[in-house]
Amino acid sequence: MEMRLCDRFEGGLGWIVGAGIPRAAHALAVDGGVWLVDPVDAPGLDEEVRALGEPRGVVQLLDRHGRDCAVLATRYGVPHLRVPFAGIPGAPFEVLRVVDVPRWREAALWWPEPRVLVVADALGTLPYFLVSGETLGVHPLLRLTPPRVLAPLEPEHVLCGHGEGLHGSAVAAALRDTLGGSRRRAPAAYLSALRAVLKSARGRAD
Repeated sequence: MEMRLCDRFEGGLGWIVGAGIPRAAHALAVDGGVWLVDPVDAPGLDEEVRALGEPRGVVQLLDRHGRDCAVLATRYGVPHLRVPFAGIPGAPFEVLRVVDVPRWREAALWWPEPRVLVVADALGTLPYFLVSGETLGVHPLLRLTPPRVLAPLEPEHVLCGHGEGLHGSAVAAALRDTLGGSRRRAPAAYLSALRAVLKSARGRAD
């Protein structure tokens, strides 16, 4: 599958693979090492990773998000850290418990110094997640119980598992807005998600 690079910033980069509901993955560069987060394999990925540094680990933020985590961890000879609520030894990331219920265990990474927040499914930037006026949205199934553990954060970068990330001085305000308005906008969000799913299904049928 062809990949499209995105979210290139001083702390790493991202790439997107697939159509319909495309998958975004990220590589975070720390002190000459690279941590892959919810990665999807694609031609040319090894070269991009090696240009950032030496692989140190593969982090799987969502229990059902296997993606190519195990394959890449084996290929690079590094640990595969699956929903690491207990933390990541040797990495500067704080691990936040976003969802912890049967069939949905999801962690997020907070990298304080560059103010980077990495999420899997709880937040996204695709139309499936958004209502009018939002640049960052809560997953439709979490609209009534948004991940308020993220509310105290003031990120300058939000990297998502679905959609391109957000970068810049307005990102913290976007996070506050989407968490604060999540429940109020739930009916509109459900309609938006339904339209996005139907549009994706029509595209596959064509």
